[in-house]
Amino acid sequence: MAVTQLPKRQLRLGLFVQALGHHVGGWRADDAQGSPTDIEWFTWIAKTAEKGLFDMFFVGDALATSVHRLPSTMSRLEPLTLLSALAVQTTHIGLAATASTTFDQPFHLARALSSVDHISHGRCAWNVVTSFSNDAAKNFSRSDLPNHAERYEMAREFLDVSFKLWEGWQPGAIVKNKVTGQYSDEDKIQAANHKGRFFQVQGPLNIARSPQGRPVIIEAGSSPAGQQLAAQTAEVVFTAAASLDEGQAFYRSQKRFVQEAGRNPDHLLILPGVMPIVGRTREEAMATWHQLNEWVDIDNGIEQLSTRFGVDVSHYPLDEPLPEIEVAEAGQSRVKLLLDLAKRDNLTLRQLAAVAAGSRGHRVIIGTAQDIADDFQQWLEQEGADGFNIMPAVLPNQLALFVELVIPELQRRGLFRTEYQFTTLRQNLGLPTPEMNFSNVSPLNTHKE
Repeated sequence: MAVTQLPKRQLRLGLFVQALGHHVGGWRADDAQGSPTDIEWFTWIAKTAEKGLFDMFFVGDALATSVHRLPSTMSRLEPLTLLSALAVQTTHIGLAATASTTFDQPFHLARALSSVDHISHGRCAWNVVTSFSNDAAKNFSRSDLPNHAERYEMAREFLDVSFKLWEGWQPGAIVKNKVTGQYSDEDKIQAANHKGRFFQVQGPLNIARSPQGRPVIIEAGSSPAGQQLAAQTAEVVFTAAASLDEGQAFYRSQKRFVQEAGRNPDHLLILPGVMPIVGRTREEAMATWHQLNEWVDIDNGIEQLSTRFGVDVSHYPLDEPLPEIEVAEAGQSRVKLLLDLAKRDNLTLRQLAAVAAGSRGHRVIIGTAQDIADDFQQWLEQEGADGFNIMPAVLPNQLALFVELVIPELQRRGLFRTEYQFTTLRQNLGLPTPEMNFSNVSPLNTHKE
């Protein structure tokens, strides 16, 4: 297995993109710009992140909306369509998108992801999610979601089928010999012939082997089922941790699961989400943070908590600690994070709603480039993370400041690259080319059309 070696313990950085910034009030800033459906705006974001040598540009997704959603997510472009457009506007940065295993089909999604990988010359990644919204289910002819355990069983089988489809095209399958007239080697194109509980897929995929072997697999579930699935199938894990202790505990746990699954723990990268509030001085950073919090709509925060918990919390007193409540199983990991944070810091419901609305439970770092680099270095060296998924609170200002101030400080410390070394996302992340498991696939039954 060929592995691209990068200098030991360098940070990996993803840019988690919300078109109007991650803070719920960020769009109200005087210098805030952008639109969730403007390709020129996303192109600027992607090119700015590429200037900053980020590993990847990442967009999330949801399959339902409402007037209570964040301004960035109420209306938005379909992610793979967006990545295809950005693929021809960028050269080096990885392009990652969320897609659900609950409401798609393996053949369709494997083909679409492979297409983006070809268009980008090997820079595609898939953030695998199982979805947690009953509103999404109602948009796909269902009255509600499958239960948590069944969604993860479905996700595992979905990934198995996708891997079979991608592995069905071996290297060298396209011969293109003009002298002999042989275009392809049919022995190197193999069917999936998958028959499982949830999916029956013949194959082969009707697109040649991905430039990376297959797109990089990202997962974000922190529940026990999510961690087990990631241990078996993921190469990058997005997570949330409110403190270094929590980050280290998750890091140790997830790496142990990977080793128990028979994989090299170094072949799975853990990137917690973090919202840096960057200032040229600490006072400037704090002023930005305080201004953002003045724009938090507590009613919106209560609505977000109620959606996350699956319980209406609007009738509880706002200025008293959140009482013990039984929450729905959907979105378990983020619910646990918010509940643990409320308990640890003795937050009132109003304070927890502000956190949910402002950073959605992710960690916030407020300070200068040196302050942020100190924090990142500590997490990296003390094994709380392999890097971070950066969540700019306000665009364009906070992304521009991060690239202008923080990236050079990380480079000065030898913690981050000074140039892209390779052509594919997998190589730049230092991840191995996937092993071809031909026991998964079957010889192709050839026939003339």
